[in-house]
Amino acid sequence: MSTELQRELDWLYSTQLFGIKLGLEGITRLLRELGVLYPRARVIHVAGTNGKGSTCAFAESVARAAGYRTGLFTSPHLVRFNERIRVNGEMIPDDAVVWLVRLLRKTIEPWEVKPTFFELVLALAMLWFRECEVDLIVLETGMGGRLDATNAVPKDVAVLTPIGLDHTQYLGDTLYKVAGEKAAILAWHRPAVSAPQSPEAWRAIHEAAQTMDTECRIVSEPLTQPLGLRGEHQRHNAALAVAALRTLPGFLCSEAELAEGLRRVQWPGRFEEIAPGVILDGAHNPHAMRVLTATWRREFPGQKVRCVFAGAADKALDEVLELLSPLVEEWVLPPVQSPRILPPVELAEKVRRVSSAPVSTPATLAEAVAALPPRTLICGSFFLLGEVKALLQQAPDFRATAQ
Repeated sequence: MSTELQRELDWLYSTQLFGIKLGLEGITRLLRELGVLYPRARVIHVAGTNGKGSTCAFAESVARAAGYRTGLFTSPHLVRFNERIRVNGEMIPDDAVVWLVRLLRKTIEPWEVKPTFFELVLALAMLWFRECEVDLIVLETGMGGRLDATNAVPKDVAVLTPIGLDHTQYLGDTLYKVAGEKAAILAWHRPAVSAPQSPEAWRAIHEAAQTMDTECRIVSEPLTQPLGLRGEHQRHNAALAVAALRTLPGFLCSEAELAEGLRRVQWPGRFEEIAPGVILDGAHNPHAMRVLTATWRREFPGQKVRCVFAGAADKALDEVLELLSPLVEEWVLPPVQSPRILPPVELAEKVRRVSSAPVSTPATLAEAVAALPPRTLICGSFFLLGEVKALLQQAPDFRATAQ
């Protein structure tokens, strides 16, 4: 990484000290001053609890296969910041990050109340999408929906993936409240599509659709075509993405282009097999863990795992571990460089309450992944996955040693 890029990213990351500020006033002002509040491109906006990133990836891949110039905004990144912003599948170049962050710094310098990290990154993405003259923008919501920065961008189609309890300190302590926050991405007279939801969540979605005088169509049938991502749940994510694209007025895509886009889609950290029998998955809440364990049993029937796990302290770790424990024959709980991650010693106490399998707490993450035999599952926090990927990229002989 160049010194210039490191300097600009250091400044950008320093804005995380401003914390999370839910609301659209600041981001609306920022996008307006930069001239990107109303993009020329069509916009698909995706919210939900699980499957957001995969659904975005399917939509982008199919649109690109159909000949559209695409912009994709997602979070978090695993290894490199640039992963968050892609045009036609390519990460934003380092030099573009440098000059766009400098533009952002200059823009907000006189502001008394500074934008948050997420607001700045979204603004950076919208600037890059304008620079590259994209035809279609796919935006993944950061958190919630109603007051999430991405909701300041006008959308053509709103998409709701499966909704469960998450970020309850911000979104509410019931499924109805959480779903109401996420369903608030629905826009006036603009179409919407949704994955099947629980009755409580659907009640909130239906009310939001009525308020916006629109219809939210449920997409319940999974796709049967070959996909680039594994797991039965990905067939539902793919169906939702295709439904969103077909809802866009004038969107054209042949069956051959559809098949190509579905087959070539890539999305790291979602049941990603990095070596034979070695799986990375960012399942960090109960809904995602149910999907992960079901997928493991389908792909590797009757096989237990050596599980490398880390989780954020603010997640429902007790339930996550209880769901995971029947698959695990050995736990490896490494340290991860994030203040949000529960320390291994405290995590080990939770593990021992739900599992009799042996537990180890290696001193470093490098020690935890020094050997990765088949039937290894690395899961939990995306912070863990990102650090693992970064370590393995530094080990050219990894694939040989993992087998």
